[in-house]
Amino acid sequence: MSKSYRTLRLILGDQLNQKHSWYAKQDPHALYFMAEMKNETGYVRHHIQKVTGFFLAMRHFAEHLRNEGHEVLYYTLDDERNRHSVTANIKALIETYGIKRFEYQLPDEYRLDHELKSLCGQLGIETKAVDTEHFLTARDDVETFFAGKKTYLLETFYRSMRKRYNILMEEDGKTPLTGQWNYDQDNRKKLPKKQDIPKPMHFRRDVTEIVNLLESEEVETIGRIDPEYYYWPVTRAESLELLEHFTKIRLHHFGTYQDAMTDRGYLLFHSKLSFAMNTKMLSPLEVVEACVAYWQANQDQVDISQIEGFVRQIIGWREFMRGIYWAKMPGYAKLNFFEHQAPLPDWYWTGETKMKCLHTAVNQSLDHAYAHHIQRLMVTGNFALLLGVHPDELDQWYLGIYMDAIEWVEITNTRGMSQFADGGIVGTKPYVSSANYMHKMSDHCSNCSYDHKKKVGKDACPFNSLYWDFYDRHADKLGNNPRIGMMYRIWNKMDSEQQAEILKQADYVKANINDF
Repeated sequence: MSKSYRTLRLILGDQLNQKHSWYAKQDPHALYFMAEMKNETGYVRHHIQKVTGFFLAMRHFAEHLRNEGHEVLYYTLDDERNRHSVTANIKALIETYGIKRFEYQLPDEYRLDHELKSLCGQLGIETKAVDTEHFLTARDDVETFFAGKKTYLLETFYRSMRKRYNILMEEDGKTPLTGQWNYDQDNRKKLPKKQDIPKPMHFRRDVTEIVNLLESEEVETIGRIDPEYYYWPVTRAESLELLEHFTKIRLHHFGTYQDAMTDRGYLLFHSKLSFAMNTKMLSPLEVVEACVAYWQANQDQVDISQIEGFVRQIIGWREFMRGIYWAKMPGYAKLNFFEHQAPLPDWYWTGETKMKCLHTAVNQSLDHAYAHHIQRLMVTGNFALLLGVHPDELDQWYLGIYMDAIEWVEITNTRGMSQFADGGIVGTKPYVSSANYMHKMSDHCSNCSYDHKKKVGKDACPFNSLYWDFYDRHADKLGNNPRIGMMYRIWNKMDSEQQAEILKQADYVKANINDF
């Protein structure tokens, strides 16, 4: 006969917070449950490094809890007891172990939140949802903060967070250090040719067993992996090592080159901490506090613009995106302001394109399950927007391919910031550019098959004709936007023959996009 427990506590794969109050003391009557489920591996095709990383991190977390004296039940993907859905597994466990009370931490995805609320209504026992004790804001803080406003402005929210947590503030708690809130204008430098790039911190473990498991269980994945050299952090200890590495090795140039792109390395001066944070192995506050502490002790090496840029991403942008997600879901997932319908080009899945910036960004994503924010926003996202790709297609790609992609942070960045599919909730204008931006911020154009200066012709960069085609076809929706009025003035000054030539080029690109 199975041992009986009074309480069943569910831990999801992105709830690996060792410091949660659940674990403050042992409870022999509480059973913690974790599971590798096909419902979670199959709602999109995930990168193989991502699925592997989640399973590894979950397994290590379960082992940690056992070592701390907690009762843990863990279902691997091939466990014969595993019913591969949260609802089915929980119902079976309640019956098997005579559970009287079910508890869970609030999930960060709307679909799981809906499923768990529905499940609790069916169980007929005590249920309780608790906070994950990870984020710096409650789910509804952003919605409350911007009550009655059509557009949510990050800067306003970010300043309130700086004050709320007294980060980079003067002693009065109201004035930012140096009197300046934001150094974004200083953080847009191209990487100089002679600038050294530090090697990424890679961990090393053999994951052949998990890769074989995914294959035997027929889990469909995307991307590439070396099973004998898996390098992502999958424990809290490794995540803390990576945090220390960032503060000491990369922070001093983080802000300056955070928008830069290069063929010379995939990470530049970025932290690569987002997976560790999004799985909650690290908390945003401890990450920010560690970086601020290092800056305070090393101000001769680390300028304030570097630390401010990083702090803004963590306590500003990250919390802001989550707040918008909970304020606008589930309707947000259906928004398509421009009514775009085009499919995603085939080479988003293979990297086989002659456009160097896209070749680099896509192949890097396939190789490392990683791309920094400008590669996502201004390369893969920008091109998809200019091309008129349906936001659903891009959502599926971003959600699957990136190690750190969980819907609460992915969909708001994709539909909002990247695709302007929300019509201006997140941003005040679409983030589109011609090849000029790629040339300005990267070294890709010098090694490309296409000429970044040309709008038309066989070797013209596709970004250029698509850029003007985008503005032309959406003049009814964007023509009165004051932030992009200059672009329409430039377009309208071109003679009709030049405009027709550019639009003809754009039509050719769109019709033959898989050949570019």
